[in-house]
Order: sequence, then structure tokens, then C-alpha cells
Amino acid sequence: MKNIINTTDIRTVDIINNDHYQATPGKFRFITKCRAGYFTCNDARDFDDARLYANPASVMSAYKKGALQAVEYKPTGSDNFFTVFAKKGNKVIIMDEAIMRGLDVGCINQLWFNTNLMDMNQYKAVNSKTWASMAFVMNEAPEAQAHNVYNVAS
Repeated sequence: MKNIINTTDIRTVDIINNDHYQATPGKFRFITKCRAGYFTCNDARDFDDARLYANPASVMSAYKKGALQAVEYKPTGSDNFFTVFAKKGNKVIIMDEAIMRGLDVGCINQLWFNTNLMDMNQYKAVNSKTWASMAFVMNEAPEAQAHNVYNVAS
């Protein structure tokens, strides 16, 4: 598992990863702001729960820009939902480590550019060079990637 490098003021929680010993994924719930301006709560469908559990960062691109306000997760066997992502205004205040590990620069630059997620100092800290680079885990230098490909081919 890759270590998270977080130079932003976003607090982290580790709820989704603590549920990996279960055979079935838990339930995801989304709090969104609709076009009329009020908030609504949507539970993910069962087949979406399995996909989101396997790739937690995909919750960040599940809705149009500006609609997603919070994501909650209920681990298998629990009666309670826990917040794994939340924003207040244009500031992300909490995010689960599993979401951070899979979040790429392209998703942030496309959907979250007006929030504190888009932080050039954060990108520099993890050696991000392209939109395909990860935003919160260390990216290999291009020379190291080329060297690894050379060693595999020989």
C-alpha cells in the first residue's frame, strides 16, 4: 500500500480500508446539491457499491462539477454511515485515505479546480507531471519509469 503525502489542510480518515476484511462491500451514500439548490441524499445501487469499493476514488467523478457535497460509507455489519468525504463551500475538509490513494490530477483539474484539492504545492510534493499522475501518492520520475521498462524488457 502506498503512503499518502498530504501537504494540504484536508483531514484524513481511514474507514473504507478498515472494511477490507469483509467478504462483501459496504454501502455508499452521496449527498448532492441539485439544480434547484437544495440538498438530496442518494444511496448507491448494489452493483455500484462493489465498483466504488474496488475503486474508491471514482466517487469523486460520480457527479457533475459542484454537485457532490459529501460521501458516506456504511461498513458491512454496521448500522451507521461514516463520512468519508465532505466539503464546506469550496473547501474540502475531510477525505478517506482510500479515495486519496486513487485520485489523479486529471479528476481534480477537471471537476475540483475551484477547491483546495487543486494545489500546485501538493502536485510538486508527489512529483506530478501530467493529468494521469496521482495527486496524493508519490509518482516515479520519468527517468525511473524508463529505467524500469528497460530492465523488464531485457
